[in-house]
Amino acid sequence: MFSQKSIKRKFLIQLIVASATLIAIFSIILYNYIRISLIDDITKNLEASAQLYIDKRHNQDPFSKQNSEKVAEYGKDKISVIIDPDKKRDISFKQYARDGHDYLTIYKSYDKARSSFLKIERDITSSKELLSKILKSIIFSSFLALFLILAYALFLSETLLYPVKALSRRLTRMNENFLEPIETEKLPDEFVPLGESVNKLIDRIQNFVKYQKELFIGTAHELKTPLAVMKTKNEVTLIKDRDVEKYKDTLQVNNKTIDEMNKMISSILEIGRQEGAQFERPVEVEMIQFLKDKSKDFSLLANGEEKTLTTDFEPEKYCIISQPTLLMHILQNFVQNAIKFTPKGAEVKIKSRLHGDEFTIEVIDSGKGIDESKDLFAPFKREGDRAGAGLGLFLAKGAADAIGAKISLKNRKDGQGAVATIVLNSKNYCPLEDDLEDAKISIFSPFKRK
Repeated sequence: MFSQKSIKRKFLIQLIVASATLIAIFSIILYNYIRISLIDDITKNLEASAQLYIDKRHNQDPFSKQNSEKVAEYGKDKISVIIDPDKKRDISFKQYARDGHDYLTIYKSYDKARSSFLKIERDITSSKELLSKILKSIIFSSFLALFLILAYALFLSETLLYPVKALSRRLTRMNENFLEPIETEKLPDEFVPLGESVNKLIDRIQNFVKYQKELFIGTAHELKTPLAVMKTKNEVTLIKDRDVEKYKDTLQVNNKTIDEMNKMISSILEIGRQEGAQFERPVEVEMIQFLKDKSKDFSLLANGEEKTLTTDFEPEKYCIISQPTLLMHILQNFVQNAIKFTPKGAEVKIKSRLHGDEFTIEVIDSGKGIDESKDLFAPFKREGDRAGAGLGLFLAKGAADAIGAKISLKNRKDGQGAVATIVLNSKNYCPLEDDLEDAKISIFSPFKRK
């Protein structure tokens, strides 16, 4: 009925075992309590009868020279006085069976000087039969209770798993063309985090599908237009004979167009390489040293275009577990764009800060700013009149999603350029030793701040 991995099966087994144990313990305690109480009542009754008999016979001498003398018999009770020098206790009880009947006998001290004891014997067969019936009733009730618990456990497991099954059915009906967020307010409190996680995943899938569609459409458009221009240019050139210079001009224009198409194809291929980089194993990255090393390369690039690159990194050290290739994609794209849109002689700045649980990297340019109303992270979205395929920020967004970072692009508050921001969450933080080269830190160890 249930597989070995079924949560429902495990829940039912654990509940049945726990319930059966509790019922068995309770039944044993209840039966022994009833049995002890019943026997205790009988013994008290026998003690009272013995004392009453002693009080009535106090002034009489019921003894003869024999060891035992039958004195009286009242219903099921047989009363006699015996002489037994070996008996040490003033009062004792004995329970035994004889001729198919069960008896309980009390021996109470009658005359210590003569070592005589009053013996009262009672047939307790009916009490034993009553205890047997009580035991059978308890066993029957226990099995009935266990059956009811099993039925309730089945109902309870269905109730508990209903939200999961509802989520599963809803997710099964979804496809890339029909993605609707889950209404978390209708979920039980325990399943709200699951619903929120699913909604985040749906949002990422929607963005991915949206950008992929735009990428395919944009690629077709971007490649179709230059091909049409080249074809038209060639047809016009071939309409009539022309001098060599005209042919050279046409070929040069075609070569320039081909170069632009190659750049675009290279950018598209970069998307495929980036998707492969997402499977790169996360490693420890000392972010401040990483930024310093990359800034040296970026500084050469800025100097080559007669621009200045400055840095301001805080704190002194900060380690995360991430994929450096994807991180490099994001940072390189932001810095190259900043250098591209910054005028000659102006400054590009890279700074880092630790704000609470977030490590922030900012790339600040001195250009004209951006149009914040546009979705610049969509494919083939270009800003300004600079050449490019318009896929750089699209690639950066994909890399950021892969490493769990947040990126944004906004204008500076002073209106003197734009600020590209990368935010890394501290959940990927890794502890640092004073000497990183000698540190031996497992990436699977708990993350604790030093």
